[in-house]
Amino acid sequence: EGRFEQEGWRVRKDGTRMWAHVVIDPIRDASGTLIGFAKITRDISARLAAQEALRVSEERFRILVQGVTDYAIFMLNPDGIVTNWNSGAARIKGYSEAEIVGQHFSRFYTEEDRAAGVPARALATAAREGKYEAEGWRLRKDGTRFFASVVIDAIRDRTGQLVGFAKVTRDITERQNAQQALEETRASLFQAQKMEALGGLASGIAHDFNNLLTVVLGNLDLLRRAPEARRARLIDNAMRAVEQGRRLTQQLLAFGRRHVIQPEVVDVNRLILNMDDMLKQSLRGDIHLIFDLAEGLWPVEVDPSQLQIALINLAVNARDAMPRGGQFRIRTENVTKPGQDGPECVEIAVSDTGHGMPPDVLARAFEPFFSTKEVGKGTGLGLPQVYGFAQQAHGSLRVASEVGRGTTFTISLPRSSATVEEVAKHRHEPGDVVRPLRVLLAEDNAQVAEVAVSVLAERGHTVVSTGSAPEALHVLSSGQPFDLVLSDLVMPGGMNGLDLAQRVRSRWPALPVLLATGYSDQAAKAIKEGFPLISKPYEPAALLLAIERTASSGSFSVRQGNVVSLARPASER
Repeated sequence: EGRFEQEGWRVRKDGTRMWAHVVIDPIRDASGTLIGFAKITRDISARLAAQEALRVSEERFRILVQGVTDYAIFMLNPDGIVTNWNSGAARIKGYSEAEIVGQHFSRFYTEEDRAAGVPARALATAAREGKYEAEGWRLRKDGTRFFASVVIDAIRDRTGQLVGFAKVTRDITERQNAQQALEETRASLFQAQKMEALGGLASGIAHDFNNLLTVVLGNLDLLRRAPEARRARLIDNAMRAVEQGRRLTQQLLAFGRRHVIQPEVVDVNRLILNMDDMLKQSLRGDIHLIFDLAEGLWPVEVDPSQLQIALINLAVNARDAMPRGGQFRIRTENVTKPGQDGPECVEIAVSDTGHGMPPDVLARAFEPFFSTKEVGKGTGLGLPQVYGFAQQAHGSLRVASEVGRGTTFTISLPRSSATVEEVAKHRHEPGDVVRPLRVLLAEDNAQVAEVAVSVLAERGHTVVSTGSAPEALHVLSSGQPFDLVLSDLVMPGGMNGLDLAQRVRSRWPALPVLLATGYSDQAAKAIKEGFPLISKPYEPAALLLAIERTASSGSFSVRQGNVVSLARPASER
């Protein structure tokens, strides 16, 4: 045939073998007669050993991948088509290799994820950055869902050309369920502790409110008969009592509502000073409350409601530790930890002059449900809540106590680089009005409606008052022109203020809506959807400010009678 080529074993003189590549060519003379052969032999034993090692390695890897059952491990071509499939993938996703090889991997995603383009973005991210990692819901062959941890790695050849993707999926549904159960348990414990704290406050709060109502009623009654010179003072007294009651109500609502952790930049000194009434009610009349607050205190980022609860819990503990009275001191301080570029923290030290804790009690102070109080006198959740708050805020809690000498709890919170949002303390004056406004009012409380109508009319605005959301819609449908709708958020009749606002936005998108509320679980949703909000009880000046700015910009929010933020409607975001 003119040539022979072969690979095979050959034997050396000493009897050892080598793997040889052999080429034999025939040698012929000018007449074509065969006169011999030319033979070339090359020892390629090393190449054979390398090939065998590679084959063994690949086989071992294949066996390893196929033997993994807790992870779905498979390959995709550059277009996302499945090219191989391991036993773990078959177990987790329910497809056999024959059913899925050649199919696009997007079939494992939920319909909503496919519609949102998640599979394509995953491959694009892996190709661009080398790796894509995510957690989310995936589908099995039978249509059931599981929560998955996914890693996609881009595979490239020696020239850098993309040849496909390696995809690893792990079913973490049990971990997800366990995490959810843990969060629900934490929420339940948090609610239980809040209820205990609120129970301890209830009698004192009732006493305070009765005092406030006495001041208001007394001053209003005296106002009927008072000469002109005394009327201003009586009105001021009543207004101050109302302001105290409003502030106390807002604190209780923030303290008592059920909510997820919502950190925000906080001025700790201001928060503590605003808790003066709540802290006094948590203590007793024979306990002296002392504030030792550092000037220029750095801001921190915490959930203010959680910090309030922590301080209330420490106050209640201090009260029980001082049955014969004493001092309860809250001290704040800026602290820089030792060491080069040591972290900067704000420390809140809460001290009492009570009976203190012995070492065995101190060692268990932060254990949930551990309590030295009599049965029915405490849940043992107070100090664990304080400890949990410090941990969630990325801070720390330490305690020093000596029997007969009192106890000091020190909460250390990391300094925030952000600045505290300055909320105006003083009454806001209404802005300049270009023209009188026509306002449609939806308010089911006749007395509140009368106040709003009087305030707006005094300013020169025209008000049409309705008692429900359906009635307000009927007036709007009649074709009367309005510059703004002012609606209470909570109203009877099956349609609340948020429903009305949504209807108005849909049918009359240029007509702004201002919502008012004392407290409602719909308030957060209203703010999220971009509707301006004013909190009751509102001062007349704050109402006018909100009305006039909302009419001019449609982007205004008020809390506790003060400006809080400017918020564009959702359609403009």
